[in-house]
Amino acid sequence: MRHDKLERELRLLLLLIENHRYTVPEICDKMEISRRNFYYYLDFFRFAGFTVENRRPYYFISKNSPFFRKLDAAIHLTEDEAIMIRRILERSDDRSPQMQRLMQKLDKLYDLDIIDSAEQRERVAHNVSALYDAIKQRCTVVLIGYSSPHSNTQRDRTVEPFLFMNGNQEIRCYELSSKMNKTFKLSRIQDVKLLDDLAWSNERHHRHVYTDPFMFSDEHQMPVRLRMGRLATSILREEYPQAERYIEDIEGDPDHWLCDMPVCSYAGIGRFVMGLYEDIEVLGDEGFKDYLNQIINHLKQLTV
Repeated sequence: MRHDKLERELRLLLLLIENHRYTVPEICDKMEISRRNFYYYLDFFRFAGFTVENRRPYYFISKNSPFFRKLDAAIHLTEDEAIMIRRILERSDDRSPQMQRLMQKLDKLYDLDIIDSAEQRERVAHNVSALYDAIKQRCTVVLIGYSSPHSNTQRDRTVEPFLFMNGNQEIRCYELSSKMNKTFKLSRIQDVKLLDDLAWSNERHHRHVYTDPFMFSDEHQMPVRLRMGRLATSILREEYPQAERYIEDIEGDPDHWLCDMPVCSYAGIGRFVMGLYEDIEVLGDEGFKDYLNQIINHLKQLTV
């Protein structure tokens, strides 16, 4: 019956949302379905608006799926709000099972368990709050005792913070001493001291940093426009799930999709297009077309 099938789909969906340990054979055995039916369900989930990711040997449903983003807009807590609630719960004398389950749910939904102690969680929450106030007031701060594994140092950094990144786990700042834009991890900051009497004076130099779906980062982005067939679209969605938001249907053409995507480097998108050139038409921009032509001409020279 249809409701039995729906129950199985929901059970599989719940399993895939938190799947970090079951391989395809194990999922099929657990759900009592064939591999063929498993991949059929994956196609159905994609059609329904979920982003299916494959990090071998595991498949799972990304929390960045369009469906979850719509749900998220209605009920979501920000990371710092979740940490604040977690702090309140930890200070409570209530040690009931219900309280423990609530804290576990917060840990699971917001990845708070990556901060491995109550003391560290409280420190991060304090720093998030202080940096938020600094950005709102446009004032300079001192990141006290920032630990850098690159320079193997721990020292204070005087910065102008202007952008939270990566779920409030990082802060983008302009550092006064180096006159450079840098990204700092909240977990490596011992404390944040607001310099209320020192307002931003370098805002014109603030530069956001972007990371494209191919994991290339830069302060600048370049537009790329593709017309893709079913194979290229499926691979782009599976291998580079962050590209999902840039893919759109073509009205009247159920076999092709448009992809308008900003990238930080032509290298990642270029490798993708060259590997699936028979299923992709490059519509723009001219810089990307020139980049591909250079690669093609170089390959021709190698085969002469």
